[in-house]
Amino acid sequence: MRGLLGKKVGMTRIFDSNGDVVPVTVLQAGPCIVTQIKTEKNDGYNAIQVGFGEVNDKHLSNPLKGHFKSANAKPSKYLAEFDVVPGFEYVSGSVFHVGIFKTGDYVRVSGYSKGRGFTGVIKRHNFSRQKKTHGTGHTERAPGSIGQASDPSRVFPGMRMAGRHGNAKVTIENLEIMEIDKRKNYLLVKGSVPGPKDSVVAIER
Repeated sequence: MRGLLGKKVGMTRIFDSNGDVVPVTVLQAGPCIVTQIKTEKNDGYNAIQVGFGEVNDKHLSNPLKGHFKSANAKPSKYLAEFDVVPGFEYVSGSVFHVGIFKTGDYVRVSGYSKGRGFTGVIKRHNFSRQKKTHGTGHTERAPGSIGQASDPSRVFPGMRMAGRHGNAKVTIENLEIMEIDKRKNYLLVKGSVPGPKDSVVAIER
């Protein structure tokens, strides 16, 4: 399989062979259970649907209960699809874990960034502050002009202004796997990944 669902555990640091400090993010990759095998004949494309995380039956709808039952799989809290590996025979209900990766691989990690709420243009768009003197008043963090006057008499779409910031899907590519702990299903990837601790991420090769 090309990837797994996982959870961001946190960040730490390790030392490489040269004694240099390397910042790493600890990810719990799996275990993920195969809940559906999609084929081009039945679904129009080839993919593997996997589930991650435990959930109580009472929190599932009846269609989802039937979906997991037909796949002979335990109910999962999160579902995602990944590309298939050509030639590999997948079986519903089988479990994949961190063993599909190896040290030195480069992976792509997707998650949702931390929500910042309603923020101004300096924090949201990296605007510079205005000067505090010479008639500026108390608007040093204001965005300034947002358009023309009588013509065209409107603000164009996409104008960078204050608003909701964060909580958007972010993908970081080419993160190197530094270490693997198969006992705990932990991956240590070089650098940072989006989202707070305990957030769900998708790890793909």
